[in-house]
Amino acid sequence: MKTLLFIFIGGGLGSVLRYGLSKVLNTGFIFPFGTLAVNILGSLILGIIMGVALKNNLQTSPSVLFLSVGFCGGFTTFSAFAFENMNFLKNGDYLSFVSYSAASLILGIIAVFIGLWMSKLI
Repeated sequence: MKTLLFIFIGGGLGSVLRYGLSKVLNTGFIFPFGTLAVNILGSLILGIIMGVALKNNLQTSPSVLFLSVGFCGGFTTFSAFAFENMNFLKNGDYLSFVSYSAASLILGIIAVFIGLWMSKLI
């Protein structure tokens, strides 16, 4: 039960931070820079967290679950990514659809890789 509470609190904190950053970064742009930024930043943070957790065999510790499943799960958003892509398709903006999808996937994977690499320096 304590683990679920940690995940719940982490998810709430991540969601509030995501909302704030998305609100600031998505304002005035047609392209969803805010969602892209939180997803890439969340991928980097998750890479660091999991790298440290794997190095120290802490994958299931409450603090790691708080940060990875809770915070990063609440901070990043696949549903907003999917919705924004549907809007690009609906509006016939195929260039934005392809560039946003490719940037999200490629930069997300690179960010996790960098986070894992950074965790080795800690």
